[in-house]
Amino acid sequence: MVTQRTEGLYRLFLLCQILIVAALFWFGVWIMVTFYSQGAELTWRRYTVYCVLLILGMTIESLSRDGSKNYFLQNELLRQHRLSLRQTLASTGALVVYLVATQDTFISRLFFFNFVPWLYVALLFSHHYLPSFLARGIFKHERADKTLLIGSSDKAKQLRSWLRRKAEIGLRTVGLLSDESIEKTEDGIPVLGTSDDIDRVVREQGITQVILLEFPLFTEVNRNLIRSCDQLGVRLLIVSDLEEKLRHPVTHFEDDGFRFIGLREEPLENPLNRCFKRAIDMAIALPVMLGVFPMLCIVVWLAQRFQSPGPLFHVQTRAGMQNRQFKILKFRTMHPHNSDVARQAQEGDSRIYGLGRWFRKLSIDEVPQFWNVLKGDMSIVGPRPHLIEHNNQFSQLMANYHVRAFVKPGITGLAQVRGYRGEARNHSDIKNRVECDIEYLENWNLSLECGIILRTCAQIVVPPRTAY
Repeated sequence: MVTQRTEGLYRLFLLCQILIVAALFWFGVWIMVTFYSQGAELTWRRYTVYCVLLILGMTIESLSRDGSKNYFLQNELLRQHRLSLRQTLASTGALVVYLVATQDTFISRLFFFNFVPWLYVALLFSHHYLPSFLARGIFKHERADKTLLIGSSDKAKQLRSWLRRKAEIGLRTVGLLSDESIEKTEDGIPVLGTSDDIDRVVREQGITQVILLEFPLFTEVNRNLIRSCDQLGVRLLIVSDLEEKLRHPVTHFEDDGFRFIGLREEPLENPLNRCFKRAIDMAIALPVMLGVFPMLCIVVWLAQRFQSPGPLFHVQTRAGMQNRQFKILKFRTMHPHNSDVARQAQEGDSRIYGLGRWFRKLSIDEVPQFWNVLKGDMSIVGPRPHLIEHNNQFSQLMANYHVRAFVKPGITGLAQVRGYRGEARNHSDIKNRVECDIEYLENWNLSLECGIILRTCAQIVVPPRTAY
């Protein structure tokens, strides 16, 4: 979601500013002690207190702002000057208040009055260059959203400046669907067809997000539009202030002067949340691949040599985030030369060799997927990636099936720890799993992530009945 991206980038930007201030302060202290106060002793405790006060002043200033996060990507020099000046006065002001209150005369006046202008300059440069630098680094390649507009060219014109600003956070406008007889808008946005062409345009252009430029008269056509977005696995935003007529759970948000309605909250669109999630992935995947994986390779290889000679690994094409295909890696638990790989494994399946049943029951066959986690194709926690054939089959049964592809697939997930694993026998099995996956992506937080991982560890020790 747009606000999640903006808010997360804003917080990451403030964190970088705090690191810059701390680094500049300690660099100044080092220069003073090394070149201007030779023989002087560096009193770590005192200077650490000074540094903490500078950071505290900046933090208080950022909390007192009103709506600055909506404009920090704009290169307005006057506004950047004012913000830098406010931050400088707030951070140094907190330090001055402390020095006066405690009658502390330890800090060098020469150092202090040289540090203040350099602090202002560093903050000004960070306001001018850092937001764009962070945005380009975070929202490139697979994190960029190809956005399709639906509506009139006049409405697209009203949104022009907003679209340009949001291009910084990965919203790339591909085209417009309109009933007007024009080839492109005044701003050069190509008209790719009418609203009836949405399925074709989304598939041909690789669209990941659709923005409806005005809330339309609620007809069956528009209900089909919403249904199509869910079926195609693309986000839908509506420039409007209405929700009850959609007949769908929605979330309201305002961004940069415009009001939108989204179909769901997505905490993992926040880049800071994704950083925390990725850190958890790496902290678990690296030790597993370095310590556990080599030993399991030997154990599984020996079991295969005695019971089912053939390749150690089984490689399959699965559907990942935004339904992008990737190669998943698993220990082979079925006999080789199996022609019916698309059929789901069943209890007592003759295709599975003896020890392979235990490997599956204890989830040992999933361990090579930690390599997919390190590569970035998967996460530790997320919706389970299905075969392309199963994706096509399940999407016919549930209109919102592809919504689960908004986040990376996982080795385990909320559905799995609630017991929905193994063969999906009927519509109810699929429905329960998809509902859990959507609940996860709409309500993600660190406690939920860690809780799923801990419950998965417990299920490895005591496998559920559906593990086969």
